[in-house]
Amino acid sequence: SKFTALGAISLDSDVRYLVNYAKGHIDSPEISSNVALYSACNPLARMVQISLLMNVDDLEDVLDLIASSKRKGNWDIKLDDAKALLSLRLEFEGRKVNELLQVEDE
Repeated sequence: SKFTALGAISLDSDVRYLVNYAKGHIDSPEISSNVALYSACNPLARMVQISLLMNVDDLEDVLDLIASSKRKGNWDIKLDDAKALLSLRLEFEGRKVNELLQVEDE
């Protein structure tokens, strides 16, 4: 299935709800921040990364998002996965997504 910008916003809302739900139901002082929660729960961290990726307004913002997140140490989505996800957005042409993400994966 495909995503629109509105669908991406809805995904973001759902992921934020899950993050807040998890934080509210984990009674641990070690997991009081989102970063700690993401470190403890890799699938949740990946969902947040997917949500961020799907919510870019312009394809030109993708490389900045990935580079910024990698510098912070909180990005583990492979470029092939990013291509596949971005190709689900109706607004983004698959050809342009492939052209943009032709850099070597680290």
